[in-house]
Amino acid sequence: MRDEFDRIKRLPPYIFAEVNELKAKLRAEGKDIIDFGMGNPDMPTPRHIKDKLKETVEKPGTGRYSTSKGIPGLRKAQAAYYQRRFNVKLDPENEIVVTLGSKEGLANLAQAITSPGDIILSPNPSYPIHPYGFIIAGASLRHLPAMDEGIFNEALYLERLEKSIKESVPTPVALIVSFPSNPTAQIVSLEFYKDLVKIALKYDVYILSDLAYAEIYYDGFPPPSILEIPRAKEVAVEFTSMSKTYAMAGWRIGFAVGNQKLISALIRIKSYLDYGAFTPVQVAAAAALNGPQDCVLDIRNTYQKRRDVLIKSMFRAGWDIPAPQASMFAWAPLPDKFKKRGSLEFAKELMLKANVAVAPGVAFGEYGEGFVRVGLVENEQRIKQAAKNIKKLLL
Repeated sequence: MRDEFDRIKRLPPYIFAEVNELKAKLRAEGKDIIDFGMGNPDMPTPRHIKDKLKETVEKPGTGRYSTSKGIPGLRKAQAAYYQRRFNVKLDPENEIVVTLGSKEGLANLAQAITSPGDIILSPNPSYPIHPYGFIIAGASLRHLPAMDEGIFNEALYLERLEKSIKESVPTPVALIVSFPSNPTAQIVSLEFYKDLVKIALKYDVYILSDLAYAEIYYDGFPPPSILEIPRAKEVAVEFTSMSKTYAMAGWRIGFAVGNQKLISALIRIKSYLDYGAFTPVQVAAAAALNGPQDCVLDIRNTYQKRRDVLIKSMFRAGWDIPAPQASMFAWAPLPDKFKKRGSLEFAKELMLKANVAVAPGVAFGEYGEGFVRVGLVENEQRIKQAAKNIKKLLL
């Protein structure tokens, strides 16, 4: 009987598992770990969304199989969101599909469009599902360094991208982008997207854009959508999520929108893989998009306050962390005394000696080494306590 499986063998060791095992061990010993390691929203889902879920659950027939591509009302709500937020017009029938979160949508699309040997271009460091969703589907990856000394240079990235496309045989099927970035919190300009679309059109390469943090931004600079660029829908599909915007991570609702061929392929493969989200969850998601948006501002403001407290308190502790302009993360360079130890060892040291958990940068790819990802998922008091603990470690 076979006890090894090719797709499992192609996956790298899950570095997060090593950190999580240590965290579980320390908690079992009674240690209070201040956990910045996971990007798991800790705020409650707004009341009117939960009320709509309860109301819909009581209606007859809502416990039956749902619609794999998403109920019409939810697809229309997403089209309305894109119209008012980005001034982008979408056809709810042919350019929008509801997914079980942006992560699952990307993984499903990888299965739909990838054949063994296809080349996919992925940023490094990157959220793991971006490259490994395609590895699972049988693709070959080319990594593009996304940061230089912790800085994203738009012109340099585009230069590297075009060089990688030219040098790849066969031509890559698709390239993945994610701004605001998880893990680096990097954002980009519309001009960057304009040049990106131009390159994709020139070489017939699809763009898969992950915009999961579209509404988690600070200082009054909302991230753009690639679909704002003329002709972008000829080459691009974009993924968004309800998880962070409305604190609905466990509800598993996301969207893919844009290029009709890619959306059609995703709808087709999803029809074989899932029946769609529970109908009351989809109805509640439509109520979130169509209803009052002050809850989105409240959630954003909470993250911004936490960001400000984190940056100030860690600076006082001796750790200079750049302030992110978007996302629920800060991308923090290792303190000087730990630079030679590496991000994984630093993350372990923080847990063992400061009772603070972070995500090691190397877990997001080799170019993430030298950094850790700090999630804004603890309240302000615990952030200040973490800074006090870390200050003792850095002395």
